Amino acid sequence: MAAEFVRNVFYYRQYYLDFFAMLKPEVQRKFNWTLQLLATVDRVPEKYFKHLTGSSGLYKIRVEVGTDIYRVFSFFDKSKLIILVNGFQKKTPKTPKNELALAEQLKQQYFDEKPAR
Repeated sequence: MAAEFVRNVFYYRQYYLDFFAMLKPEVQRKFNWTLQLLATVDRVPEKYFKHLTGSSGLYKIRVEVGTDIYRVFSFFDKSKLIILVNGFQKKTPKTPKNELALAEQLKQQYFDEKPAR
């Protein structure tokens, strides 16, 4: 029985897909599993999807494979559409400021380009 979708996931431009293409197959599988979780589970555990405090509504998608940790920034457009933007491999305890700034910029760009309805 196929899982029902509670949310849709959208890749803004090629940012996420370019990041995804550089990952090892086992990391790609874990990202695919995590995105399916986001799309089909009503309450996603914070371990995988967490709001970034101090941001303009950004969320981080977290994937861990072995000792490697990866993040993808995302945000909501309406309540049931998650937009994925930039991803990176996390190598320090703090989120890199340049990655966070890029995510904020891409979010603004997305809404600036979106036709008004």
